[in-house]
Amino acid sequence: MNPDTPLSPRPLYHLSDVRHRVMTARQLREHGVTGAEAGERCRSGGPWRRLLPGVYLLHTGPATSEERLHAALMYTLPRAQVPRQPGPGATREPDPGPYGHAMITGAAALALHRFTAVPSLLSLERIDVLVPRTRRLRSTGFARIVRAHTLPRPALLTGVPVAPAARAVADAVTHMTDAGEVRRLLTEAVRGGHCEASELVRELTRARLLGRPRVTETVDALLAESRSAAEGRLYAMVREQALPAPLWNVDLRLPGGPSLGCVDAFWPDHAVALELDTRAAHDGSDALWSEQSRRHEHLERLGITVVRVTPGVLRGRYALEEQAAVVRTALVASADREPAAYLVVLPR
Repeated sequence: MNPDTPLSPRPLYHLSDVRHRVMTARQLREHGVTGAEAGERCRSGGPWRRLLPGVYLLHTGPATSEERLHAALMYTLPRAQVPRQPGPGATREPDPGPYGHAMITGAAALALHRFTAVPSLLSLERIDVLVPRTRRLRSTGFARIVRAHTLPRPALLTGVPVAPAARAVADAVTHMTDAGEVRRLLTEAVRGGHCEASELVRELTRARLLGRPRVTETVDALLAESRSAAEGRLYAMVREQALPAPLWNVDLRLPGGPSLGCVDAFWPDHAVALELDTRAAHDGSDALWSEQSRRHEHLERLGITVVRVTPGVLRGRYALEEQAAVVRTALVASADREPAAYLVVLPR
């Protein structure tokens, strides 16, 4: 710490954590540094810099990417609140964390998620910070405020609260104008395993971005690709886990009646159906969910057990084994159920 730092009841020279290299005006006052003294040290040629209103960098030279991230979060703190530092042996503070409910989103969050389709943290002109809509803050300097009615649960990456990948992608796309860059970002989000295609579409729909050039075209292709890959994992699950061979991709009907819907796999001798849930928000949102729920309830009343599987749960080292156990349990339990209604099974 600079030797000119005044002595105080809570001296600064013992501090080395990044959250002490970047401090708020309130924190400095608690260490005996008045606003006038902080302003004097931020003059041209002085040892400190003011990064954002009420947020100071306590050394010379440019701020690191880590310092800029913490400064952007500190800027969102209410004036009566400062980050609390856990003592030795303390567990990580539960939500809300040291920065309240604020979290990094947009391109900066994607850089922390290790996306290659976004610039590095140091080269970003803006750092997006997601805050509750009720907060009265304005964007300033390199901190850009993004408001939301509901906030997702953040991940803690390099000590910083970060929005989930799908939400960060949607917030980043909001400020992107190049259709090719948007396509590369959306593609990396799904193919890179950062999020499911349906999850990404829900966030893009929430942000009203599906009308953007190439966005709908790209996500439709990603949804189809995600479904195809999930079907391949289903085939592998049946083969590798020695499940009885089902009828694949069939339409179920009552004799002489309308379609009861299509399922991805059906075991007629056990009255068990399996369906891949790749529902996307832009396909009908709540209306589609209600229709699917009604259809599944109808099948259950006819004695058909419906197993729903999302593409995401089929990934991972033990995923196929775990899902096969769910299907096998349903098949075994069929022996204890009343016989199901007679159905006509047709190829999809």
